[in-house]
Amino acid sequence: MSLSKTLRATLGAALIAVAALAGTSPAPALAQAASAPAAEAAPAAAAPANVVSQEAVENPFGLKAAWNSGDWVAKGTLMIMVIMSMGSWYVIFIKLFESRAMLKSARESSEAFWKASSVKAGLGALEEGSAFRYIAEQGIKANDHHHGTMVESIDKHTWIGMSIDRAVSAIQSRTTNGLAVLATVGSTAPFVGLFGTVWGIYNALVKIGISGQASIDKVAGPVGEALIMTAIGLAVAVPAVMGYNWLVRRNKAIMDQTRAFAGDLHNVLIAGQR
Repeated sequence: MSLSKTLRATLGAALIAVAALAGTSPAPALAQAASAPAAEAAPAAAAPANVVSQEAVENPFGLKAAWNSGDWVAKGTLMIMVIMSMGSWYVIFIKLFESRAMLKSARESSEAFWKASSVKAGLGALEEGSAFRYIAEQGIKANDHHHGTMVESIDKHTWIGMSIDRAVSAIQSRTTNGLAVLATVGSTAPFVGLFGTVWGIYNALVKIGISGQASIDKVAGPVGEALIMTAIGLAVAVPAVMGYNWLVRRNKAIMDQTRAFAGDLHNVLIAGQR
C-alpha cells in the first residue's frame, strides 16, 4: 500500500509538472512571434542609413589633363586650333549679316528703282552704300562722261558695258571676302589636330618606355589625351567647311540678282533713258 501511494504521488507530481510546462510554453512563443516583426522593422528602418553617397570623380585623362601635362608644342598646337575656330566663326557671322543686308537691299532697291521716272530719279531711291546704288552710279557716270573725252573713240555700248561689268566684279569680290579663311581652316585644321595627336602619342610612348610599365592603364590614358587633338581638329574644320559651302550658295543668289539688275540698267542706258 505504501508503494502504491508512493507511485501515485510520484505520478501526480509528474502530471503537475507537465501541466505547468504546458501552461508556461506559449509565452516564449508569443514573445518570439512578437519580436520577429520588430526585428524585420528594425533593418527596414536602418536601411536608409546604409545608402552609399556617390562622389563625382574627375577624369584624370581629359582636356584639362592634356593641357597641364602637355609641352609647349602641344599647347601651341591647341592654341592655333582655337584661333582658327574663332576666326572661322567670326567670318561666318560677319558674312551672314552682310549677305542678309544685301539680299534685303536687292529686294527693296530694285522695286524702288524701276518705279522711278528716270535713271537719275531712281538713283535717289536706292539705299546709300548698297551694291545696286554703286552699279547705278558707275553706269550713269560712264554714260555722262562718254562724250568729249578720249573714251569717245570706244563704242558707247561697249564703254557702258565695261563700266557696269567692273562694278559687278567689285561687288562679287566683296562677297567673296573671307571665304579663303574658311577654306584654309576647313582644309588644314584636321591635319593640325593630327599633328598634335602624333606629337602627344610620341611623348606618351617615351614616358611609358622610361617608366618600364606597359599595362593598359598606363597606355590608355596618355594615348587618349593625344587623340583629343584629332577630335578638336575635326570640330574646328567641320563648321568651317559647312559655312563655306553655305556662303557660296548664298553669294550665288546675290550675284544672280546683281547681274540681272546690271543687265537691265545697261539696256536702259543704251536706249538713251536718263
